[in-house]
Amino acid sequence: MVAVAALLCLLILAGALYDTARLLTPAEYRRPPRRRLRERRTALEAAERRLVGQRLRGRIDPATYQARMCSLAGGRHAPRAGRHD
Repeated sequence: MVAVAALLCLLILAGALYDTARLLTPAEYRRPPRRRLRERRTALEAAERRLVGQRLRGRIDPATYQARMCSLAGGRHAPRAGRHD
């Protein structure tokens, strides 16, 4: 019983030390991942707008449009026509 209580106290102390260290570190170390996520979301939205424009102008057929939108929904960029990667 005493061992369990001691273990819980150590876990609480470790958590408190971790939180304190995290709060004292500069905030810019935590910001780049958010910025990358925002940039990625913006790029996916731009790709979606471009794809809708292509569909509305009749440059791609419905099956291609659906396949590319599915890939965008999965977080993958749709391959552009004419690109050979």
